[in-house]
Amino acid sequence: MLFIIAGVTITTTFRQHIKYDAPYPNVIASTDTAIIAKGRHIVLGPGHCVDCHSTQHNVDSILKSGNDPELSGGLKFDLPFGAFYTRNLTPDITTGIGTMTDGEIARVLRYSVKKNGEAVLPFMPFQNMSDEDITAVISYLRSLQPVKNKVPDHQYNIMGRLIKAFMIKPSGPTEPIVASVKQDTTAAYGKHLVMAVANCNECHTKRGPIGEYIGEPLSGGTEFEEEGKPTLITPNLTPHPSGRIYKWSEKDFVRRFRMGKLIPYSHMPWESYSRMTDEELKAIYKYLRTVKPVDTRSKQNK
Repeated sequence: MLFIIAGVTITTTFRQHIKYDAPYPNVIASTDTAIIAKGRHIVLGPGHCVDCHSTQHNVDSILKSGNDPELSGGLKFDLPFGAFYTRNLTPDITTGIGTMTDGEIARVLRYSVKKNGEAVLPFMPFQNMSDEDITAVISYLRSLQPVKNKVPDHQYNIMGRLIKAFMIKPSGPTEPIVASVKQDTTAAYGKHLVMAVANCNECHTKRGPIGEYIGEPLSGGTEFEEEGKPTLITPNLTPHPSGRIYKWSEKDFVRRFRMGKLIPYSHMPWESYSRMTDEELKAIYKYLRTVKPVDTRSKQNK
């Protein structure tokens, strides 16, 4: 048994910095104001990057003052397998993305591979974004004021080191990547927003212990537990009578997003989502009406 433990320990140590190969998307940042504006909308709106990459909690107030929040990272997440910190996304050359090429940033988003070849933690599911979307996001990040903020390295505990060594691997696109997706109020555009940009699927489809999908798409069931607070379970968004929005009209759906966060400890990025346009929300609503209805009354999706 001692030899087995020693072998696992040594192997785990050697596998902490595994390098992976992945292509560099042919993406080049633009200085075009319209493209930058699109990237800004994604970052502050449906893509909700600001929710994790800024430690400023008064984003709406900052925006109303005519400024943009700092995306300098440093937000800490205490998870069962360690302490993790969001990265500095400003173009600072020592603590941010200032020394990364456009292709290197795009590779992180699309293939989950860092500049040094290591796998990115599976917290940014933007692999299926269109080339246009990724170009816009990188263009906006390049336009920001550099902020010097050295973010601490992730701190893996024993379980985390085992997970990193044997379970964390890059995630690439799950469908053919398109150059762009037409922005309108159709279900097709709604699907792109739900599955590639806003990533509603990440929380509204039940997942297993290592993040694998084990539930029916968008049928809810993911549990969020926080000490001293009631457990929150993501609702069923499918068009079944047991679904949360089954009786909602398109108008009801849009109105709910305009209300923002009603449960203070909700994990849903309501503030960012409330910045989506009416057209985007209508497209999402239409797409949700097309997905497979799932009855969660008896199973309770658990």
